[in-house]
Amino acid sequence: MSEAVSASRGVPGFWSPRIGALEPYVPGEQPRIAKLVKLNTNENPYPPSPRVIDAVQAAAANGLERYPDPESVTLREAIAARYGLASAQVFAGNGSDEVLAHAFFAFFQQAEPLLMPDISYSFYRVYAQLYGIDCELQPVDQGLRIDADALAARAAAGCAGIVLANPNAPTGIGMPLACIEKLLDACPRRVVLVDEAYVDFGGESAMPLIARYPNLLVVQTLSKSRSLAGLRVGFACGHAHLIEGLQRVKNSFNSYPLDRLATAGAIAAFEDEAWFIKTRDAVIDTREGLTLQLEDLGFEVLPSQANFVFVRHAAHDAARLAASLRERAVLVRHFNQPRIAQYLRISIGTRDQCAALVDALGDILGAAQ
Repeated sequence: MSEAVSASRGVPGFWSPRIGALEPYVPGEQPRIAKLVKLNTNENPYPPSPRVIDAVQAAAANGLERYPDPESVTLREAIAARYGLASAQVFAGNGSDEVLAHAFFAFFQQAEPLLMPDISYSFYRVYAQLYGIDCELQPVDQGLRIDADALAARAAAGCAGIVLANPNAPTGIGMPLACIEKLLDACPRRVVLVDEAYVDFGGESAMPLIARYPNLLVVQTLSKSRSLAGLRVGFACGHAHLIEGLQRVKNSFNSYPLDRLATAGAIAAFEDEAWFIKTRDAVIDTREGLTLQLEDLGFEVLPSQANFVFVRHAAHDAARLAASLRERAVLVRHFNQPRIAQYLRISIGTRDQCAALVDALGDILGAAQ
């Protein structure tokens, strides 16, 4: 057997059985294509606040020979102030993916199954497989909306907890707080994790519910609405006992998850609220305009409260559309998965980028007639 084949299958006796069976998360493509219109990974099309750049440069000029604060106290205080919480109710990590991974390890290794929608962020299932957590997928309805009543009824019968994205990914559809409360009430002795990666683009945050629900953990990221995907900063908010659970996992894994540059940049991002509002509103306005243009081209566009839209065309195969767009240096995301294989997820870019997308789609659809 060649070394390449051996490496692809794992060498018997070296990999643990669980690692050999893993199906890792596949991130969005990051190619090097000239004049690329990149609308496949839900990045913010606008740069971060100038204050962020200044803060990162200042941090780079002073103190990199020292370890960062292992508890990220100053950042946690800034997040707490933003949401009206105590710093003991905030956990900071290296991107929300790391925060989610710690939460899965800390809260969901129970005898009963973890509940999650069947159409959602695919990393959830990877975490469950990695940690040996039994998960049970709850079907979204025909409109690809999470069925809160059915999910709550199942949770009341016993579960390890509930994980969901709100707004959901990859659909972009948001869930009202009344539905979140229904889930929290259904399993008061288990954690309900609400992943709010896209909430700033029109969703309804569950942060106000934290005071009343000791089983609620809200996870957010600075990658999307704060334009800091390159710094990797995420955080979780909840009652202090949940945060302590995350800290226990973190300090048993990596005591210094956030470096000095990321910490400085994240604090500065929270300080510049005007920049956040300006760029967020620009994304929302562009999303609404793009929705109308896509509908004019014959696409069905799901209602989105995120920085992307989820669309399908009744007369054209989604995979072929994605491939044809790529030939024109326009990247969108296609998920070859049951129930959503005919949809494309399109990140909201600048107005010029979205215009290039619409022009390319017009050419493709016109040529197919």
